[in-house]
Amino acid sequence: MNTYYKRLRFLISAAAKTQFPDTDTVEIAFAGRSNAGKSSAINTIADNKTIARTSKTPGRTQLINFFSLDDTRLLVDLPGYGFAKVPPAVKAQWLALMESYLTARPNIAGLVIIMDIRHPLKDFDWKMLEWCEHYKIKAHVLLTKADKLKKGPAKSTMLQVAKQIKEAGLEASVQLFSALKKEGVSEAHQKLDQWLGLNTSANTLD
Repeated sequence: MNTYYKRLRFLISAAAKTQFPDTDTVEIAFAGRSNAGKSSAINTIADNKTIARTSKTPGRTQLINFFSLDDTRLLVDLPGYGFAKVPPAVKAQWLALMESYLTARPNIAGLVIIMDIRHPLKDFDWKMLEWCEHYKIKAHVLLTKADKLKKGPAKSTMLQVAKQIKEAGLEASVQLFSALKKEGVSEAHQKLDQWLGLNTSANTLD
């Protein structure tokens, strides 16, 4: 059992580029629509129900939240996008903040893009995939809330999403994930391990 991610601890919240931590670390960012279950996915990956704040009000995460795994590795929670009932100017500010993050952090190992399996590949999801292509950042799609569909339709959706991304000339691995059922956690851990340069077999805590 991979228990390495239970080390995750909150580090700092940033509302501007000047507030980003000045660290020489490898980091993985998480992005997704405000109602796609991003915070729940991070909590499940870290096996900690409260490490990333969840809310019944989509769009509550308006800051970039940095979490440390150890002295050289971070996980980063980007603001939710595309759903929250906020003025267009605020949404534009959130997107500008995310783009400033993508351009300012030289050690981004990958971006995990969270999509509700029932509503994948919305406009902002495509924007994130295109940003990854533009900035040469590896992308991995978590199709969350997979428990809302039966296994056959869920797998079919996953294959269709992967096909559409490929046909668009973009690159991203895709997997099913359920925070409620804790399904897909090991697969997500393996992807993070790969990006962070970790020895999977050694990722256990006493």
